[in-house]
Amino acid sequence: MSITKKATVFAVGLGLVTLSACGSSDSGSDSAEAGGKTVTLVSHNSWAVSKGVLAAFEKQSGYQVKVLEDGDAGQAVNKAILTKDNPQGDVFFGVDNTLLSRALDNDLFQSYEAKGSDLILPEFRVDQDKHRVTPVDTGDICVNYDKAYFSEHKLAPPTSYDDLIKPAYKNLLVTENASTSSPGLGFLLGTAAKYGDEGWQDYWKKLKANGVKVVDGWEQAYNEEFSGSAGGKKAKADRPLVVSYASSPPAEVIYADPKPTSAPTGVAAGTCFRQVEYAGLLNNAQNTEGGKALLDFLLTKTFQDDMPLNMFVYPVREDAQVPEEFTKYGPQAENPETLDPAKIADNRDDWVKSWTSLVLK
Repeated sequence: MSITKKATVFAVGLGLVTLSACGSSDSGSDSAEAGGKTVTLVSHNSWAVSKGVLAAFEKQSGYQVKVLEDGDAGQAVNKAILTKDNPQGDVFFGVDNTLLSRALDNDLFQSYEAKGSDLILPEFRVDQDKHRVTPVDTGDICVNYDKAYFSEHKLAPPTSYDDLIKPAYKNLLVTENASTSSPGLGFLLGTAAKYGDEGWQDYWKKLKANGVKVVDGWEQAYNEEFSGSAGGKKAKADRPLVVSYASSPPAEVIYADPKPTSAPTGVAAGTCFRQVEYAGLLNNAQNTEGGKALLDFLLTKTFQDDMPLNMFVYPVREDAQVPEEFTKYGPQAENPETLDPAKIADNRDDWVKSWTSLVLK
């Protein structure tokens, strides 16, 4: 939900709790002593797993997991492509459907069908002829709103893309740079899906005129600019609308102390774009067998059940359990915008270039 989900650092609580704190594993010393085998996972900053779950995998497999985090999803994918001949690791996690074609076109991954692939929900399966990537999680990129702000100002929160360009919401929205940030790109693609090839640019002209603010990445947008998040409150943020995830409100409840009876933030259900994240075995990986074992682990029911409350994304395995907090505070969008992967591949770079000229210049 690197999401994006996804996809990025997800800091909540007092603005100090970081879900990707497990970025480099120190567990698995027994396996290190037994064989000194290390498998390296390259990821964006949102990777997280419970220590006990990871330790059990390391003990069972004999591999010690090392995690290298490379910033936001867009930055991480670009770096992986630049270093593909001499990759930093064995497995890459966090390429999503907005960037997948770029990774595949650059031959980033080698073929491997992970164990448990038959249990992935059919709507998330891709590249079935070559199995270069394995679906791991899904989530919805959506505009979140600060409930307190809209209550205090006696203003109904927006519910759609159309609402965001109305004068009532002028200077209220912050989003991420579509050229560097996965949620920022997802939001752009959502508008392209909604308004089509001929209409999305006009929409963004109106959104810019209505005072949208653009920052580099999700962490800055959510934890420094958004008034509804715990981090934003601490930073005295003044934007009550932010591009984030449908699963952001549950995090605000789970990591609050004391816990509120309802989420302090809400989701504008008509602004959502469905994101799916994948992992793959990198070409030229030094530890191919370890990489395969790690990909198998990402599809186990143990990991899929553990993942939602660590990375705040939904599992893709059909028998995985969704936490009660998700269904109560952050259900998936009923009718999210989607785009065919081929259309994204054909248009993404041109859309981002046009978006940059329209919004940033």
